Amino acid sequence: MISELVIDVQPKEVSIAVLEDKKLVEIQKEAHNSTFAVGSIYLGKVKKIMPGLNAAFVDVGYKKDAFLHYQDLGANVLSLKKFTEAAISDKKRLPSLSKFSHIPDINKDGSIVDVLKQDDKVLVQVVKEPISTKGPRLTSELSFAGRYLVVVPLGDKVSVSQKIKSSEERARLKQLIQSIKPKNFGVIVRTSAEGRKVAELDGELKSLVKRWEDNIPKILKTKAPTLIYEETGRTVALLRDIFNPSFQHIHINDRSSFNEIKEYIQLIAPDRAGIVELYSGELPILDNFAITKQIKSSFGKTVTFKSGAYLIIEHTEAMHVIDVNSGNRSKSSTGQENTAIDVNLAAADEIARQLRLRDMGGIIVIDFIDMHDSDNKQKLFDHMREVMGNDRAKHNILQLSKFGIMQITRQRVRPAMDFKTDETCPTCFGKGEIQPSILFTDNLENKISYIVEKLNLKDFSLHIHPYVAAFINKGLFSLKWRWKFRYSLRIKIIPNQNLGFLEYRFYDTDKNELDMKDESLSV
Repeated sequence: MISELVIDVQPKEVSIAVLEDKKLVEIQKEAHNSTFAVGSIYLGKVKKIMPGLNAAFVDVGYKKDAFLHYQDLGANVLSLKKFTEAAISDKKRLPSLSKFSHIPDINKDGSIVDVLKQDDKVLVQVVKEPISTKGPRLTSELSFAGRYLVVVPLGDKVSVSQKIKSSEERARLKQLIQSIKPKNFGVIVRTSAEGRKVAELDGELKSLVKRWEDNIPKILKTKAPTLIYEETGRTVALLRDIFNPSFQHIHINDRSSFNEIKEYIQLIAPDRAGIVELYSGELPILDNFAITKQIKSSFGKTVTFKSGAYLIIEHTEAMHVIDVNSGNRSKSSTGQENTAIDVNLAAADEIARQLRLRDMGGIIVIDFIDMHDSDNKQKLFDHMREVMGNDRAKHNILQLSKFGIMQITRQRVRPAMDFKTDETCPTCFGKGEIQPSILFTDNLENKISYIVEKLNLKDFSLHIHPYVAAFINKGLFSLKWRWKFRYSLRIKIIPNQNLGFLEYRFYDTDKNELDMKDESLSV
């Protein structure tokens, strides 16, 4: 399997797509001004204690107070609280972590009222982004994640991933980390650390400890609530979690991001730095790799897959519901049971992809086509477990019920991805009436005349639907060349699959969009 990463950097947001054998399996979007991302650390203020929930609501600056449950406090919360209070009261220097004396761990079955009270200042980390009407979910067990290690300040324990099966390797890693870690820092050794040399692990350990040392002094100069540490951008965070030898290419259309990613790859896998490539083509990068088309076909309510079969996907506040339909497969000459198992197995493949693609979390209920053979039911269950093996999110799959229903729980740390695949008419602004489409190119020429004569620009690009682009470029003496000669300009016609049929966008040479969307100027 060939894996590729495609990164589209735009002025307002970054889109990150993961392709496996050219098929889109994951896509994430992150606004440049996004906050409250998983991993970010805040100095928060306790607003309300809820003994009945054994939890507290904490103000971290979000419009809704964040949720902190007793089970998420972490065993060393009293030590962290003491450290925070000492730093806030001094205001000049931080307590030395190497000389800091621990307070005994809290009881696992204790009460929130024994640990926190209203108006307490607490250091907390986001473990789940705001979803729907809920605020962020927090933990007081702070951590800094790297490629091979996770550092836990004010901890002292060294843990090794259970996925490392060799007892000799586990013992080697544990002894190695014990010998190099600073005092009062716990460390979790990740699966990717298996077989790594001491220099690699020591270098990452020092860089993770430095994140704590560089950011924690902010609590001396600010008042709660405030951001203390912002998690690495989602691009690097995604790479950190999924990078493996199967990656063949990482395509980026922005030079600064290209340099950042290349520097990171050189750090974790110097021999693989050559896979990072700067995309400089004229087509939008997502169009060039056929991602836009896959998004349009994969994010609607109805998703088709093998031989006319299709899924109906509904999202509710409590759960996601998926209905499997055989479509025209019901006309097949094979028996009903054979048709059912064939469609269900293909549906399982597409559902596993959809869960990753939309990042659907919480409870997922799937209504498969009814089967009577118990062997087929077991075969479907085993196949679903197999195809979800590549899913990095924690999940649990239950056997089919007697009604043919499968239940899946999947870790949810951020809102499910949702792309609007329906297009509002860009020419009538939803009113239902437009100018004659035959006049579209004439009105486009009016816009070009305005740009040249009023804005004094003679070098720009026009993004339009591929069908319209083909019409404008058609012929030996095409419309494009006529515009060039008439206005003495340099214009690039860029087919953009993300635009509606009569939608258009003008960009200058620095890729800044020219605002031509005034309704009175509509075409």
